[in-house]
Amino acid sequence: MSRIIVIGEAMLELSRAPDSSDWRLGYGGDTLNTAIHLARYGHDVAYATALGNDVFSHDLKAQWADEGIDTSLILTNPMKMPGLYAITTDAQGERSFSYWRETSAARTLFDLGVETALTKAVQQADLLLFSLISLAILPPAGRTALLALAAGAGACQIAFDGNYRPRLWSSPSDAQAARDAAREVATIGLPTLEDEALLAGFSRAEDVAAHWRSARCGEVVVKQGATGCLIPDGRIIPPPAIIQPVDTSGAGDAFNAGYLNARLHGADPAAAALAGHRLGGWVITQRGAIPPRSPDAPYA
Repeated sequence: MSRIIVIGEAMLELSRAPDSSDWRLGYGGDTLNTAIHLARYGHDVAYATALGNDVFSHDLKAQWADEGIDTSLILTNPMKMPGLYAITTDAQGERSFSYWRETSAARTLFDLGVETALTKAVQQADLLLFSLISLAILPPAGRTALLALAAGAGACQIAFDGNYRPRLWSSPSDAQAARDAAREVATIGLPTLEDEALLAGFSRAEDVAAHWRSARCGEVVVKQGATGCLIPDGRIIPPPAIIQPVDTSGAGDAFNAGYLNARLHGADPAAAALAGHRLGGWVITQRGAIPPRSPDAPYA
């Protein structure tokens, strides 16, 4: 079991089936999804974010604790509430999002005196995980603080997911600058070709990997959806099976968890990629970013 610190924003989630008019309330968020999967694998996972002092915030924190998440790094801003997003999916399982996150409590995490506790926690951890969304929601001072935290992590591995959401950034150049600053402190890079094409015009996974490796980030896995992923030795590792998706929400986050869990257990990148594909494949056969556990879930 490894000690893992995950930093980011978790939100309330509204979702419904294509043939239904009823909305279901849940929760999700890129780094939270990965954190919960890692906890289900049996790791000691702490999630660092900020919530409000409202009934939804209390409920979220309790549900995450029930999943095995250490909530001691979740701070409270009584003047804020969690963000909210709604998911709609088409007949092929592709999803569209609507967000209400401008006043999310998570944006104020580094305004609440978390740095001392986070620094100590990271220096005692095996892995720190954050994403480009983690950086996007923070004000400039918060971004600087998060990057400095990663830079001073000592022996702790740093995993960075390049999730790019254009609406969260004032310009692509600002997002590129943040992405590149994170590459400088990360040891494991988890970009997606689709995001990198949108952000910086890359058309080939090999070019994405080379760009990310040009910094400190030596282990880069470029996710390519149903095609598979490019691993550090230059091979494309396809999914072990072709799956008709029901809902693709959280697939990349699940891949991250499967890959990182396998690597923490000593698997090589090829085997870890297959583990990531298996978990991602299970997730897309069900609805919601974090499906409930089921007997066929590949956590064993």
